[in-house]
Amino acid sequence: MSTAIICIILAVLCFFGVRSTIRRTKYGCCGGGGGEEKKVKVTDKDVSHYPYSSIVEVDGMTCGKCKNRVENAFNSQDGVFASVDLDKRQAVIRMKKQMSGDELKDIVKKAGYMPGAVN
Repeated sequence: MSTAIICIILAVLCFFGVRSTIRRTKYGCCGGGGGEEKKVKVTDKDVSHYPYSSIVEVDGMTCGKCKNRVENAFNSQDGVFASVDLDKRQAVIRMKKQMSGDELKDIVKKAGYMPGAVN
């Protein structure tokens, strides 16, 4: 009886492992379906219009889709223009109105990533 239970548990674990591997292979590291993440377009890209800026470290980004997801989370905010450097794993946030470090970290969390230090 216990051997059957162990076999069932192993089969379930193998199923989820194989499914995860297939999703990552097919859709990229994020495992999301639907192809490419649509970018939120910022209407005002003139950096001089953004008097405040911060750099937020973002843990967990591994691909272009992750980069777009974090940029979209910030760029969907009013008066915010963000760009993400995937190699440095950080987002440069330009703002028309000052936002607190906690607000910036919350945006990163809602995007599905772990925020690090805010400079």
